[in-house]
Amino acid sequence: MATPTVTRPPVQPARQIRPGEPSETLYLVSSACTVLVLVCVWVLLQMLVLGRISEARAQHLLYSQLRTELATETAPTGALDFDAKPVDEGSPVALLTIPALGLQQVVVDGTASGDLLDGPGHLRTTPLPGSVGVSLVMGRATTYGAPFAAITSLHAGDTIRVVAAQGAVTYTVTDVRRAGDPIPPLPAGDRAGRLILATADGSGFLSALRPREVVYVDADTDKAFPAGPVYPSVPQAEKAMQHDATAWPLLVLLLAILVALVLVVSMARRHLRSTVVWLVATPVAIALAWAVTDQVMRLLPNLM
Repeated sequence: MATPTVTRPPVQPARQIRPGEPSETLYLVSSACTVLVLVCVWVLLQMLVLGRISEARAQHLLYSQLRTELATETAPTGALDFDAKPVDEGSPVALLTIPALGLQQVVVDGTASGDLLDGPGHLRTTPLPGSVGVSLVMGRATTYGAPFAAITSLHAGDTIRVVAAQGAVTYTVTDVRRAGDPIPPLPAGDRAGRLILATADGSGFLSALRPREVVYVDADTDKAFPAGPVYPSVPQAEKAMQHDATAWPLLVLLLAILVALVLVVSMARRHLRSTVVWLVATPVAIALAWAVTDQVMRLLPNLM
């Protein structure tokens, strides 16, 4: 019996690189460099410019929410409600107005880096602004709207108005101090209260890269409202000049997606026109850069 002849498919020759055509390595390197430059530029642009738009939008939404809660008498009176129900971190707790700076900001509950992306934040181990006792509010000096960039220009006698659940309170600025300066004595009286504003010392591009110290503005009143319950302690990330390490997992995932994008782009450019590839890839890279910046901001000091 004759042995059947097996017909093998012809072996396809390896793809030859045409003269003048970039190699695979060059495609990969050029794609990686382009994406890296795009992401780095976007991170700086978002931190110092576009973040202002993001913060303004968040403030608009927070103002609407706070106004509704004040009208319906459901705004929180303490970091913990009297029934021990915690106030949601990031929710609005007060409206802060500084006429001398032309500043009006909704204060959120919580002072971690992620909380301060939306505006000034209230340290939850202190009474809410407008309450008896010492209340601490932190805000950014350079990035994401920099709401507290100019508080160091305040002078003794300037006023700060706070509207919260129990009503409106007017504070009078008494001092601007830095770490190590003596703390002025607390005002006397059963209804006395102090509002402390805190931010990074200085403003501008260089301080955004290397914030070192904290500056405080003290303002007192003798007509504060009773204070509600507060948290006994908060995570380290909510203290001044600290970062939020919980942002690492999502940041690593986003960076892995960026690496995958580089590989896809480099392969696509070998078969399609680079103009078409970048037209599709650029919006994806920008979206990833936006998400990466949000996570990077959580890993940087919360007052910068």
